[in-house]
Amino acid sequence: MRALVVGGGIAGPATAMALQHVGVEATVLERRDRPDPEQGSYFTIAPNGLHALDLVGAREAVLRAGGFPTRRNVMVGASGRTLGTISLGRPLPDGTVAMTVKRSRLGAELVQEARRRGIEVRTGARVVHATTNPRGAAVRLEDGTELEADLVVGADGVHSVVRAAIDPGAPGRRFVGLTNFGGITRSTPLAAGLPEEAWHFVFGRRAFLGAHRTPTGDVVWFVNLPRHPIPPAERASTSDDEWRRILAGALEDDAGPGAELVRTGELELAADNTFDLPHVPTWHRGRLVVLGDAAHAPSPSSGQGAAMALEDAVVLAGSVSGASSVEAGLADFVRRRRERVERIVAVGARSSSAKTPGPVGRLFRDAALRLVFRFLVTERSQDRITGYRVSWDAEPAADAA
Repeated sequence: MRALVVGGGIAGPATAMALQHVGVEATVLERRDRPDPEQGSYFTIAPNGLHALDLVGAREAVLRAGGFPTRRNVMVGASGRTLGTISLGRPLPDGTVAMTVKRSRLGAELVQEARRRGIEVRTGARVVHATTNPRGAAVRLEDGTELEADLVVGADGVHSVVRAAIDPGAPGRRFVGLTNFGGITRSTPLAAGLPEEAWHFVFGRRAFLGAHRTPTGDVVWFVNLPRHPIPPAERASTSDDEWRRILAGALEDDAGPGAELVRTGELELAADNTFDLPHVPTWHRGRLVVLGDAAHAPSPSSGQGAAMALEDAVVLAGSVSGASSVEAGLADFVRRRRERVERIVAVGARSSSAKTPGPVGRLFRDAALRLVFRFLVTERSQDRITGYRVSWDAEPAADAA
């Protein structure tokens, strides 16, 4: 069996390696000519996602990409008062905890790992259309090239071409009310004031800050700024210095190092409008299927986007390999995944709403969040998400639900 995997980020090469594991020959199609491993900012992969990488033998890619451990999230209010502390999940059997890593570096390492295993990764291959028939599936590239296979997998994100081919009426992305910025402040004494191996989250008066000290004394950070979507013209006409001035001003009245981190740091991700993708009625048609953000993009507030895509890769490969037909395998994949991922998308949407309260809402938010982190968002409730351990051919081996 042969598969075409559309998308060369994190989900794409991971899916190709998972398919290769079960005997499916996969080719990855990436629209960019030369993906930049230094582009963008950092994110955290919880243990459930690292376990999925383990199953495809690719967890070392996180370390090669410079990943470092993250054990917990520490949430504070604008006044500096701690609202709650949440573990990022049960460690893996060897003690590995969640890892924070630059997204683009990890994507590049996974692509290189796929190539080391003999998987073809074609860059500059922009897919513009996909089709299916009873005997197989095909894609058409922007240059007119037609490629055929037994299966086409859309790992092409919230703007998915494959999702549109499956269902032209499929819902599109949904703006969550936040714009995202990310950066790094190097060799800063401010690192000493942050918790070790933890994200320091500030529910600020005008913005949400996440900051994480690195083992080398840097601080990586991001800022979620509640506002309308940033149009391309504004993005192009605003310099990094001006964005940093805007962000520092939004953080100025909050306790902690946020404003100074931004002022003295480097901006690596600017004016990124944040979207999620709630219920998508149809994930597959014939021999076309979508996974990861192309099927169920959560808000970044969930902390689970990459982990869910990595779980998807394993489940898809196991479902296809154990089914009587490709179509039956895809139906099994949807059955095994939909309830879990849509529940997490809903959790992420609720988390985003806590970052975007109105003036009146801000008066009550901190008190409400202290109760939420004490009684609702607990170690046990989070373990239903991060304690999940996906498997190739059965229900999860250890789901704390």
